[in-house]
Amino acid sequence: MQHLLDQMNPQQREGVLQVDGPVLLLAGAGSGKTRVITHRIAYLIQERGVAADSILAVTFTNKAAKEMGERVDKLIGHTSLAKPLIATFHSLCVRILRRDIEAMRVNGIGLTKSFAIYDENDQQAVVKQALKRLGIDDKQLKPRVALGRISWAKNHMIDPQEYFLASANPLEEKIAHIFESYKKELFKNNALDFDDLLLEAVRLLKSSSEVRERYNRRYQYLLIDEYQDTNRPQYELMKLLAGTRGNVCVVGDEDQSIYSWRGADIKNILEFEKDFPETKVIRLEQNYRSTQNILEAAGAVVKNNVQRKGKELFTTREGGSMIGYYEAPDGENEALFIADRIQTYLREAGQKEDAPRCAVLYRTNSQSRLVEEALRRYQIQYHMVGGFSFYERAEVKDLLSYLKLVQNPRDSIALGRVVNSPARGIGKTTMETLERMALSTGLSTWDAIERAIQEQLLPARALTALAGFRRLILDARAMLGSEFAETLAADAAGEEAVDESVEFVGQEENASTEDENVDTSFDTSFNFGFDFGPSEEISTIAAENSVGSDSDVDTSFDAAAFNPFAASTQKHETRVSEIKADVVAKVETSTRVDGFRAPGDPATLPELIKFLNDRSGYIKTLETEGTPEAFSRIENLKELANAAQDAQERGETLATFLDHAALVSDVDQYNADARVTMMTLHAAKGLEFPLVFLCGMEEGLFPHSRTLQDPSGLEEERRLCYVGMTRAMDTLILTRARYRRRYGSDMPEASIASRFLEEVPSRLVEDLGSPSDTRSAWNSGREYGYGGGNKKWGSRRGNDDGYGSEKHYNYEDEDQSAIGPSSSSAAKPKSGLQFGIKANTGAEGSIDNIASFFGARGQKIDRPKLEVPDQKSATGIRNGSRVRHPKYGEGTVFRREGDGDDAKITVQFAQHGVKKLVEKFAQLERL
Repeated sequence: MQHLLDQMNPQQREGVLQVDGPVLLLAGAGSGKTRVITHRIAYLIQERGVAADSILAVTFTNKAAKEMGERVDKLIGHTSLAKPLIATFHSLCVRILRRDIEAMRVNGIGLTKSFAIYDENDQQAVVKQALKRLGIDDKQLKPRVALGRISWAKNHMIDPQEYFLASANPLEEKIAHIFESYKKELFKNNALDFDDLLLEAVRLLKSSSEVRERYNRRYQYLLIDEYQDTNRPQYELMKLLAGTRGNVCVVGDEDQSIYSWRGADIKNILEFEKDFPETKVIRLEQNYRSTQNILEAAGAVVKNNVQRKGKELFTTREGGSMIGYYEAPDGENEALFIADRIQTYLREAGQKEDAPRCAVLYRTNSQSRLVEEALRRYQIQYHMVGGFSFYERAEVKDLLSYLKLVQNPRDSIALGRVVNSPARGIGKTTMETLERMALSTGLSTWDAIERAIQEQLLPARALTALAGFRRLILDARAMLGSEFAETLAADAAGEEAVDESVEFVGQEENASTEDENVDTSFDTSFNFGFDFGPSEEISTIAAENSVGSDSDVDTSFDAAAFNPFAASTQKHETRVSEIKADVVAKVETSTRVDGFRAPGDPATLPELIKFLNDRSGYIKTLETEGTPEAFSRIENLKELANAAQDAQERGETLATFLDHAALVSDVDQYNADARVTMMTLHAAKGLEFPLVFLCGMEEGLFPHSRTLQDPSGLEEERRLCYVGMTRAMDTLILTRARYRRRYGSDMPEASIASRFLEEVPSRLVEDLGSPSDTRSAWNSGREYGYGGGNKKWGSRRGNDDGYGSEKHYNYEDEDQSAIGPSSSSAAKPKSGLQFGIKANTGAEGSIDNIASFFGARGQKIDRPKLEVPDQKSATGIRNGSRVRHPKYGEGTVFRREGDGDDAKITVQFAQHGVKKLVEKFAQLERL
């Protein structure tokens, strides 16, 4: 046992050894909680003799589950053939439902094990259908908004009827009706969305005592990671799986609960002891990631929250770098500063032969643009988490929809996506007719297609295209069946030309007018461009792929036998029988070759994808397009086949492959080897970097404007700041811009320093070269009236604060040698400058602004000299002037446009923000 406890601190040891009864592990950031969980599992198996497969560990991301599984495997080695189940919440629910969902079927009605999992795009497609049926304009109520409200209701376990009864306005009533239609459509399509995976698993365990007791007997020890991020369905699932034993260990940190917008409820961890009164609470407070300065700064911020149990993190890494702070004149200068610091960091790390890693974290994705441009300007490569992932690309989603349709033909969303992709001549009118038929008869769209073909309810041209599409899916499904050889033989003989009971009346006279995109040949050649097995004896009818000369099969071409629209003849029937018997006999006598499937066995996943690529004409269409983008899309389709090959080698079925594609997340795409990573603060959860930049530390941006009037929302923003700060291992740099362009405005708007800056003790902060004329963030915070509690930030330039004596780069003054030890002159703002406003600073993106930045680096930029006349005012008001307004109070002139009384003046008021006024009406008093 000792080897499991070596090099663990006392609290970690207690977390490993306390295995009976409920346990709450309050694990601070970087405190080694994953190590405790994995050693706890190993201890149960090796020391307590618990069967490995009776242990269930649940976390939130595939990355965390994989890492945890690898660590456990390394700890237990080969001592146990069985493995503990380590899964995400959603993959656990998929596993449960794939096995037992049919226990909820009543009289043959209910979801089946082959249910589809709808991703966000599929869900929006269903909502759009519901909007259309209800006569609601999707411009007035966007599908994404409706889907967000539906997801919120599901996360709080509210059904459509309850939502309707609680609705307080007509909009909510409409959403309730959409919710009901959405729910019925998913049920009809035998599909579930991500929220349903949790809800249906909970419903199954509640409704079937037999199923619930079976899982209680199987999983005797339950571990839940990141418990602070659980929502109500996940909480209910945990309680149902815990059973009467109560051997449940939850691990989490209330200070890192940042997903309330996804339904996470911080009360789950705060009130865990109420649910389990005998809970043992263990605090993991020793941090192994960050320096003491970083921990003190982050702790000082989060301690201002009320909703917390409280922890005091500490580390043996005493001291460390000060918290860097840079206050830029505008957003572009902030981005250039970040890029410049990264370049210096990468260069120094290269000289030390270290492996550099740094991250730029921001509150919203829109903040990334300027930083991206700055990094490109410096020719620094970066990796962005949260961009389009592989499985979100259009062509990949198309092929995945084909695969979903092969697995579940009644998936109307997948069918609607690919029925005319690539173009087959199946237009909007045809699909609307089929949807009306499906709605009136209660059939799925797939069944409506079959009925339309059988009863010839559509024009011949549409029937031909639909029959070809339907045969494509049926053939793909046949490839996965045990009778694949016989089906292939029948198709090879041309039997597929007669699609069930369809009679293509008058086909001869319509053939010449067929749309060129409609494939009327039904592709009897079956030249797919790949092998179905090692043997060449399974051949297509194409001349280049005909059977060898030693075959008894007559290879001469018979037009009557191979015309799919020709009437059946005795010769055709004989031909079919001969080919079918020959091919089946050769398959039966063939031998299996190691490493290959035997001819006639069900097709593999890569073969199925290659079949769909070729038979659908998708790749051919892109090849015809011939653009670089088209070739890139072809490579993506081929890469999907590679992914399927990897899945095949892991023993995955089509269903599990589709489940993986649906469950993959942004963080799963994080590249640990990337030198520079850009991501939102939410995406950074669970990661760590030697150098971290937190940019955009401004009121309305971080904390976000939506939370400024919401105390609980502000607390979550503060927790998000804590998460971002504790991602840093060695160096943390906070940045903000005094002026930032927002919402496409033609001028930058003045910003107010984030209240979180004020909450960081000033003794931990180092100024990294903020412009010498700028006003301190902490002073401006109190001036603008949002706070003022922490006065340790009150004086930034005095000798007593420890900053003035530090040398730093100044990106506004070209002569850096002038920046030295603090002096009385350095503390005085330049003439005409107050409130951090610099009259001569160029606008964001202007030549002056860029030139001033690179000029500070010793790089000269030639630019035209323009004579700009001074804008004069009879009152003497100019840029930088302090003024008083009878309504808005005191402020500072930011911009003056024009001369005389008609001049337009832009003023930043302390309590009312930026206002644009006409001088002759403004009644401004110069101070």
